[in-house]
Amino acid sequence: MQVLHLEHNSLTEVNSGSLYGLRSLQQLYLSNNSISKIRSGGWSFCQKLQELVLSSNNLTRLDEGSLADLGSLTILRLSHNSINLITEEAFKGLQKLRILELDHNEISGTIEDTHGAFRGLDSLNKLSLFGNKIKSVARNAFSGLGALEHLNLGSNAMRSIQEEAFAEMKMLKELYIHSESFLCDCHLKWLPSWVTSRKLQSNVKALCAHPESIQNKSIFSVPARSFVCDDLPKPHITVHPEKTMAVVGKDIRFSCSAASSSSSPMTFVWKKDNEILHNAETENFANMREKDGDVMVYTTVLYLRNVTFDHEGQYQCIITNHFGSTYSNKAGLTVNVLPSFIKTPRDNTIRTGTTARLECAANGYPSPEIAWQKDGGTDFPAARERRMHVMPDDDVFFITDVKSEDMGVYSCTAQNAAGSISANATLTILEMPFLAHPLEDRTVSAGATLALQCKASGSPPPRITWLKGDEPLVMTERHHFTPGNQLLIIRNVLQEDAGKYTCEMSNTLGTERAYSHVSIFPASGCVLEANKMEGTMTFGIITIAVVCSIVLTSLVWVCIIYQTRKKSEEYSVTNTDETIVPPDVPSYLSSQGTAYILFVGPRAEQEPKTKKEITFCPQLSPAC
Repeated sequence: MQVLHLEHNSLTEVNSGSLYGLRSLQQLYLSNNSISKIRSGGWSFCQKLQELVLSSNNLTRLDEGSLADLGSLTILRLSHNSINLITEEAFKGLQKLRILELDHNEISGTIEDTHGAFRGLDSLNKLSLFGNKIKSVARNAFSGLGALEHLNLGSNAMRSIQEEAFAEMKMLKELYIHSESFLCDCHLKWLPSWVTSRKLQSNVKALCAHPESIQNKSIFSVPARSFVCDDLPKPHITVHPEKTMAVVGKDIRFSCSAASSSSSPMTFVWKKDNEILHNAETENFANMREKDGDVMVYTTVLYLRNVTFDHEGQYQCIITNHFGSTYSNKAGLTVNVLPSFIKTPRDNTIRTGTTARLECAANGYPSPEIAWQKDGGTDFPAARERRMHVMPDDDVFFITDVKSEDMGVYSCTAQNAAGSISANATLTILEMPFLAHPLEDRTVSAGATLALQCKASGSPPPRITWLKGDEPLVMTERHHFTPGNQLLIIRNVLQEDAGKYTCEMSNTLGTERAYSHVSIFPASGCVLEANKMEGTMTFGIITIAVVCSIVLTSLVWVCIIYQTRKKSEEYSVTNTDETIVPPDVPSYLSSQGTAYILFVGPRAEQEPKTKKEITFCPQLSPAC
């Protein structure tokens, strides 16, 4: 069968079953039915179909894939439906289509705003859009129609056509435009000259409706200088809705504004994915623009309450008055879900040398990323030593051959575009007590100070107890302990202090001991002096420091006195003929260490007589 007539029936949809086996079909007539839907794969048995008539049905939209498998189609008639939406690439795959009729539908936005609805129709020769609701033609509305020769836009209340809207139609021979509603401003100035240059004016009836000075005049009779933009009657978008991310359950809003100088009533429409939102919650208001007293700014706000994934999509506002419609950019709404833990890390206590295991997993949308921190940072000792293992698709974080420096607070953070959450776990490392520095045997003289250091480490920190022999040591006037008992100090050691000293280190894992044997011998000068020089914490250090200070000070004063005497002798040698020492003034140093020198002669005449006094302490005399 090559031709099938099914007109005037009660068909409601097209599906693969209704046309099963009709692989040779070339012409199919389905007009005057009630078809409102074309199922996916509905034309799978009609791959040789060349002519399809779907006029006078109830179709409201053409989606991508609605006409799939019709690669041989050359004629498609869709007149007298209720089509108001043609999605981009709805005609994809119809490379051989030559005639497309869309007369008497409700098409507007497809031509006014959508870019690329006719892409793929490389062979299209005739396109008819007669009797639709088209008020304006966007610059890229007919993109892809390079082979078009006949375009019918008649019986549409056309108000504006953007420049270069027909630029791709190099083969265009007939253009039908019948409208008395054109807004003859500076944006339409290009049209008369272009139509004339292409010799298409015979089927173009275009009259101006605004401004009043050229109202009802043909665009071809209006001088080019009269196409001016003195006002703003058609709405112009000033604020576009913005791309938004929302968390499930929250409320959001989209805002859109347009300016116009016309007092014509304004209407506001919101679309989601190119479909009108009929029951949307909106708020509309107008304000006078301050810088232009005759221009009003109209704002529409769309409210979405308690958002779910069903609210995701592309939102757009359309603001319309008598002079035309203006379309905002499309703003996407993405709905996300905050992360929530399904596994949280737990506190863990393990011994050194074993493997630590921390779990963490979270849900959310988009899927959250898991990150770990230690003590608020990303510096992991285990990572530097290649002992840390995190599997990308696993919920477990491992540390092998655990060491004491691995102890701390580990934070698991789950983050996605909606936000982040964190959970902490403390990793406690248990370690037997041990000595950081060995405890050595000591030999001291009686009366000296003895210091024994037991620098113990471990986890938990060990408790230190000192024993002499088998008896615990307690604090006395001579026995002192630093905080933590890491240092034992015995002052004025006696012979009875000799013996075996034990540092006992204990924590929950066990006890370790370290020993030091202390020997005491009688005090002697040399030995005492040697003992005084031991350690930074003994009294001998203080004594030696005082003695050295006294000796050093004395040497400094001797040098000063020597220099002073040397200068005095130089005066006596160089001034023998001018200097007289009176007999009553001794020329030697007095027993108190004070020398008096009186200058006379010519020098004395120039300067007042002075008596210089030099004081020093010969042989560190106590008189000083």
